[in-house]
Amino acid sequence: MAETSILETQIEIKPPPPPFFLENIQEQKVVLSFFKSCHRRRRQGDTWLISIFLILPIIAFLVTMFVNDCWRKSHADCVVKPLGRFSFQPLSENPFLGPSASTYGDRLGEVGALRRTFLIEHQQTWRFFAFQCLHAGLIHLVINLGSVVFVGAHLEREFGPLMVGIIYLLSSFSGTLMAALFVQNKPAVGSSGPLYGLLGAALSELIWNWRMYIDKFTALASLFLVCMINLALGLLPYVDNFSSLGGFIAGILLGSVLLCSSQIEQNSQNNGKGVLFEHSENKRFTKLKLKQKLDMSILRTLTLVLYCVICTGCLVALLRGIDMNDYCNWCRYIDCVPTKRWSCEDRVISCETMVSKAELTLTCLSNGKFKVFPYTNISRPRINDICSVICGY
Repeated sequence: MAETSILETQIEIKPPPPPFFLENIQEQKVVLSFFKSCHRRRRQGDTWLISIFLILPIIAFLVTMFVNDCWRKSHADCVVKPLGRFSFQPLSENPFLGPSASTYGDRLGEVGALRRTFLIEHQQTWRFFAFQCLHAGLIHLVINLGSVVFVGAHLEREFGPLMVGIIYLLSSFSGTLMAALFVQNKPAVGSSGPLYGLLGAALSELIWNWRMYIDKFTALASLFLVCMINLALGLLPYVDNFSSLGGFIAGILLGSVLLCSSQIEQNSQNNGKGVLFEHSENKRFTKLKLKQKLDMSILRTLTLVLYCVICTGCLVALLRGIDMNDYCNWCRYIDCVPTKRWSCEDRVISCETMVSKAELTLTCLSNGKFKVFPYTNISRPRINDICSVICGY
């Protein structure tokens, strides 16, 4: 009897399991920290795809600076001269510490910057692919790739390289289509398009998983800050903001199609664990799960159709040679802020060249400004660069 009483005192009586509806409420309280998810197993160290997306633009930038050859073609009028061939054009020509305008536009046309004449008159479609890898300068490269790492690494760990690769490539394509409809005859690069695609996808994922985040406003503020920094860069010469806009729209739509389903399906699976109650409650759970899947499928289908319609419309407009600037006069200010150093209008500039002894004088015919050089052997592309600076192009 004594042994029996001792055993009885060691038995712990547990309360009965909570009702079905209380179990759901408790599970919904599980939340996520900033950019961390508990509804799927996080992958560790598998951000190889983002690494590839970083390497390609760096290689493209090095090739661009190698061909630019500021030291020789600009008579050593360069920034960071110890870099020699890889030194940068003066800040008056390129505020991003990068190549000259003629490198992107004329002499290299070569690297793949976008201009309307290249698309409409020469039909150089290969620029659609090179356009996405080019950066306006070192500053643009560092900020852009840093933003890609910040957003892309999180998405690749959460959703894997396949989903991120699809969003990245389709956002690049969509951004290029949007940029081609608004591009003028100034050189433009569109590496921000895929970045904004990742930002749009991350925003879409944040909205769908809103209740699952602890620092939801911190995450939202971080995405907003990255967007604003890169948008401000797009207001300077050479960086195309329309590619960013197109990539952002594509990212939101593709994120809703590819990223929003996993969390709801996983929540449904979690809610189904431990449901060993009455048959009516189990049946009610099954109906709820089927309704969630049906609603999700309809939403994803409609979003995918909307994305296809937008891309098809842009592609048809491009093939017909439509210039959206003719229908929207103020749209150019999305991509440019006019200053004394450059203009947002697509205009023709010309300079008068005068040679006297060992000096060459360039005079802008539109504003009368001039610049004197202690040498005369200046190439035509270099004269165009200097003329654009003098005239405030």
